[in-house]
Amino acid sequence: MVESLILKYLYFRGELLGREIAGSLGFQFSVAADLLEALKRQHFVAVKKSLGMGDMSAIFTLTEAGRNLAREHLENNQYAGPAPVPLYQYTQVVRWQKLPPDWLTPESLRQAFRHLVVEPDILAQIGPAVNAGKSFLIYGQPGNGKTALAEALFRIETEPIFMPYAIECQGNIIQIYDPIYHQKIEDETAQISALSSDLPHDGRWFRCKRPFIITGGELALDMLDLSFNQHSKVYDAPFQLKANNGIYLIDDFGRQKATPAEILNRWIVPMERQVDYLSFRTGGKMTVPFEAFLIFSTNLRPESLGDEAFLRRIQYKMFLRSPKAPEFIEIFARFCESRQLEYEPGLIERFVEKHYAAGGRRFRRCHPRDVVTHAIDILNFERREMFLTEEVLDRAFHSCFVEHVDVND
Repeated sequence: MVESLILKYLYFRGELLGREIAGSLGFQFSVAADLLEALKRQHFVAVKKSLGMGDMSAIFTLTEAGRNLAREHLENNQYAGPAPVPLYQYTQVVRWQKLPPDWLTPESLRQAFRHLVVEPDILAQIGPAVNAGKSFLIYGQPGNGKTALAEALFRIETEPIFMPYAIECQGNIIQIYDPIYHQKIEDETAQISALSSDLPHDGRWFRCKRPFIITGGELALDMLDLSFNQHSKVYDAPFQLKANNGIYLIDDFGRQKATPAEILNRWIVPMERQVDYLSFRTGGKMTVPFEAFLIFSTNLRPESLGDEAFLRRIQYKMFLRSPKAPEFIEIFARFCESRQLEYEPGLIERFVEKHYAAGGRRFRRCHPRDVVTHAIDILNFERREMFLTEEVLDRAFHSCFVEHVDVND
């Protein structure tokens, strides 16, 4: 497999230095040296010229026989990235990077949520579930910040982890690295020069923050298994595999194309045994570790999702209540401050009394953001200074909500 990667690099790039070939594989040059020497002896690669420091500084290119062999390898698959990691090595590293049972402290949790207005009783419910890393259901009315609450967990300070670019199983290559979800942390200790490349760690792996992946109503069951690319003939890892050692949030649970029972049944074995089973298109299967913190978020009533036995599979449940008046006012004030929007003292309290207390409207955590954003739009359109008045606030409020009207009017 590694020899095929060398041939594919040269096929796509034309010519490369020996150290560049080793770097592309993720190896120190000493690891790749014997392979390059073997390919030279078989007349698949040739040295075009050298800078006089051995094969590391030699410029390699393909021979005609090498180009033909490279085309044969490309028919098997077109993967040309760092060398894949064997599945057993990946499994070991995922287990090693699992957070210990007492990793989370109340203080680090409060720090992660300091940008939100969250009451202590909510943090007291979240903390044990996050610390244990067991499945978690957050439910409540829409607009109360369930997704924001889950996203704040990404702010908890943890050590970076190592993820492989790809793994190999039964001759198949499964691509793990996804730039959308994996935030690489560059190694400042790496020293690269014209003739050397001192990697601080195995280059087949990259350092990153613990991943946080969200899927919503678009989630289908086939997205939770290996996806085969007909063109490249390489498998793409499913979301839960990319989320290992991190968090996987299934948002809008109950609104997917598959039923809640079908989705939860898919997770029964992974949640209970910390392993998952994925299928190749040829019918073979692979066993992979499942070490993602699984969170379900829904606007629906839990009893509408399934029966008691169904819900028992999810270890922790939390009802995210609507904010109380003081909490709502603080959210409002913080959002105005974040937008550098000034207002006269007592304005927010009068707004709450007029539009919520008097009218019986329920508080939602998203309302301050929505109303203030509309108010700023009004001020911008009318070329007014950034100062919030009661008149502007009333107009913004009415533009946010649907009024109950008689359709015959």
